[in-house]
Amino acid sequence: MHRTASKAFKCTFAAEEEHTVSAQGASFRAHIDFKEARERLQEFDVLVVPGGGSEPIIKAKAEPLHIIKAYADLQKKNPSRERTLFSVCTGAFFLAQQGLLAGQCATTHPDYYVKFENLCKMVTQRDMSERTDLLEERYVVNNPRFDLGDEDENPYIRRRSDGRRASMARKGSNSWKESNNRRESNARRMSLKLGGMRVITSGGITTGIDAALYLVSAMVSHDSANEVARLMQYEWHKGVVVKGIDV
Repeated sequence: MHRTASKAFKCTFAAEEEHTVSAQGASFRAHIDFKEARERLQEFDVLVVPGGGSEPIIKAKAEPLHIIKAYADLQKKNPSRERTLFSVCTGAFFLAQQGLLAGQCATTHPDYYVKFENLCKMVTQRDMSERTDLLEERYVVNNPRFDLGDEDENPYIRRRSDGRRASMARKGSNSWKESNNRRESNARRMSLKLGGMRVITSGGITTGIDAALYLVSAMVSHDSANEVARLMQYEWHKGVVVKGIDV
């Protein structure tokens, strides 16, 4: 059967240098450097932050810390745009260091739970901010991007204790608004944390795949996410969506 292929995402890799080698020895070629990434941030709907070697970066206050903060500031200035900040593994440490997980739920690699909690506590004291709740999940989505009304009555809010089965229909962004004949309120979004930006943190490496499938589900369709998982022969393990649209 002939299939017409189309791409929903175009990826741009940024690094300090054009050729980057991971701690495991894998070589990557970046499309742009950090300076250009900072200048072009407004072009991107999703900022993915990988983990690994987070302590020296935090100590030196080096990139990608400033890029992450600048991306969050963009959302605050323009809350009408749908943006996602997405960390994998210890990439969550960068988000926490920049104060972007205050009042949020988050996760990271299980081997780093204690260090992550300690960092979050330090940031809470430093900024006099709300605490970060660590959840032992494959991924955690903070998605306060819609005027949800009464949380106790809204069927789209999923809590950890909920046993509701997720709908196969996409409820993110446009389709959710159109099907419910409701419009997002920019004033409402401006009052939310980070201007209503979707924040996703995931655990170890493969949990990033689970979280990426969630994002495909939210931004494209649930069927598309399932098809990607099928092509990869990968079993999609669901995470937790906190006070948001459960896709």
